[in-house]
Amino acid sequence: MNLDPNVDWEEAFEYRPGQKVELISQPGSFDTIALYEPMMVPPIWLTKDPKPRYAHELRLIPHPVKEIADLTLAARFGKARIK
Repeated sequence: MNLDPNVDWEEAFEYRPGQKVELISQPGSFDTIALYEPMMVPPIWLTKDPKPRYAHELRLIPHPVKEIADLTLAARFGKARIK
């Protein structure tokens, strides 16, 4: 496996696709990360915004613990709950 030493892997794992974020410059404006491309500057692409973003422009929105627990139980017992 070839890992580029210039890539900020911690940021790449934190700003992963599917993660919900809020634009700091526009409070209340939420979006979802579509792609984190470490070789691009800026590296973060959002689903509803054509302009790529830097990490310092975004605030991560934590996933509720309940949803994570529900997904774990659903995977374990083979039952998916759609809300």
